Amino acid sequence: MADVTLENLMSEDRVFPPSPEFVAAANAGPEIYEEAADSEAWWMKQALDRITWYQEPTIGLNSDNAPFYKWFEDGKLNLSYNCLDRHLDTIGDKIAYHWIGEPGDTRDITYSELHKEVSKFANVLKSLGVEKGDRVAVYMGMVPELPITMLACARIGAVHSVCFGGFSSDSLADRIQDGTAKVLVTQDGSWRRGSVFPLKDYADVAVDASPTIENVVVVERAKNDISMTEGRDFWWHELMEGQSEVCEPEVMDAEDLLYILYTSGTTGKPKGIVHTQGGYLAGVMTTHSLVFDIKDDDVYWCGADIGWVTGHSYIVYGPLANGVTGVMYEGTPDTPGKDRLWQIIEDYKVTIFYTAPTAIRAFMKWGDEYPAMHDLSSLRLLGTVGEPINPEAWMWYNEHIGGGNCPIVDTWWQTETGAIMITPLPGAVTTKPGSATFPFPGIGATAVDEDGNEVGIPGGGFLALTKPWPAMLRTIYGDDQRYIDTYWSRFEGMYFPGDGVKRDDEGYFWLLGRVDDIMLIAGHNISTTEVESALVSHPSVAEAAVVGRADPVTGQAIAAFVTLRGGFEASDELLQELRNHVADTIGPIAKPKSIVFTADLPKTRSGKIMRRLLKDISENRELGDVTTLANADIVAEIANASAGGSDE
Repeated sequence: MADVTLENLMSEDRVFPPSPEFVAAANAGPEIYEEAADSEAWWMKQALDRITWYQEPTIGLNSDNAPFYKWFEDGKLNLSYNCLDRHLDTIGDKIAYHWIGEPGDTRDITYSELHKEVSKFANVLKSLGVEKGDRVAVYMGMVPELPITMLACARIGAVHSVCFGGFSSDSLADRIQDGTAKVLVTQDGSWRRGSVFPLKDYADVAVDASPTIENVVVVERAKNDISMTEGRDFWWHELMEGQSEVCEPEVMDAEDLLYILYTSGTTGKPKGIVHTQGGYLAGVMTTHSLVFDIKDDDVYWCGADIGWVTGHSYIVYGPLANGVTGVMYEGTPDTPGKDRLWQIIEDYKVTIFYTAPTAIRAFMKWGDEYPAMHDLSSLRLLGTVGEPINPEAWMWYNEHIGGGNCPIVDTWWQTETGAIMITPLPGAVTTKPGSATFPFPGIGATAVDEDGNEVGIPGGGFLALTKPWPAMLRTIYGDDQRYIDTYWSRFEGMYFPGDGVKRDDEGYFWLLGRVDDIMLIAGHNISTTEVESALVSHPSVAEAAVVGRADPVTGQAIAAFVTLRGGFEASDELLQELRNHVADTIGPIAKPKSIVFTADLPKTRSGKIMRRLLKDISENRELGDVTTLANADIVAEIANASAGGSDE
């Protein structure tokens, strides 16, 4: 960014206060922000009130070796115990997970049943020589054995490293090798859009390149043909036979390593984000309870994959520690039909639904008729995660999924932060479509210029986190210097997440995506997020991606890629209409130089748009790696469409 602030182009005047009925029963009211003014004391209170400790901590934050912060370091606990054992006498018969397989098979697993399965697999791991501190790699789809594996690792003090079950062999090998994992847990295959993804075949290639792996445990799921290496590979169900249902939890220090999770989408060596025990659990339990307003009878569905941090924090550790009933779905939203998710919500009377803006825009593209086919009246709260949500997608979500009756919590956070950082509290904050509103209680956040000075309100700049928080990453695995260089070197004493932000005249935070995605157009810094939001506000557009491409006159020019809603056809007239619509909405400086109509956009398997590839296409460069894409074929189609020419 060449200028000190971002252009503040769009404004949003629509506001949605929580209903009096919701406020009256909410877990958190407006007073919580004042209560959390002393953030260290407030977080200590949350940790003591919510967590069952073997030894309660007396130390909150330790900043002696900043930025290697520690929280609750003299406390002792076990996360598996907090997620399972302590519930057995009170809610042991309560369903922990409603699990739905893509082909239609289902399982309901109670807390008592989950406890037995976790204890048995913890004993399996011990029988394979896994000890406290050893790393266990996990490469699985969305099956119950995935959270069972994670909790079994936590139970014995092993460190899990989950690799998303859609990654390539090379990606898996990179993560195994960096973490020097001892055991790999995988499946024969996983279901995806009616076909089987051959997980074991990919795992075999990765293991062949990873000499630290001693054993591979294989869950039989898809019954596809696989090879098993004698003496190394074992079937899950055979190892579980005869195992004791008793496994005493290991007593862990609050700062012991819990898991490593590698960030995706970056260039070069993946970053192994390190999360520890006590601070992480305090962060995910507190945010899960307050952001989602969790009640004892809720049926809560986070639609993420456990291979991402959202699944770690808000499918496994936060919900189970809070004793909630969750939903896990194995497959994709359009299999066997585009109403699959709405059918599940109706069948299981889901009350809270948490998904990504990318998914919401796909639902918009498919059409309003699919949610209209089902009774969604059980829903009482909606959430979004993964990227900024454009206002029109927010409004569609509010109307067609929430029926205008559900508060929407638009959450900002990262793999590195461990827990939600900026979000509305649904009973305390008036929401605005597209804004994550304010920092969570006990979290410090602001917008700064290039010199680290706070930008006034209203204004835009770099997002910076101004004080430590319990769930934060502790380092990058095996690379302390990279941790400092990546997150702490940009602004003195502040954590820089790499995102841009603007704040409106009421102080609301509007996340603008990665600063790498900020375009410099004729001397103006313009966020791709705002131009994309302007495009999607046109009734014909379901989804849009924008990049800045080199331009000899303006430095960069705006190149847009647009997916239309059903019933609209691409034409030169519509192209010009969209360019003018952007100019009318946020100003002529933001008018796209080119627009390409495409049936889809290149996305990672987590749903993030790969703008790097779109930039390469726009500048006619050789395309980079597309192995992690969910829809790699679309790249060539977009390149061909772009070559056809759609400039002004």
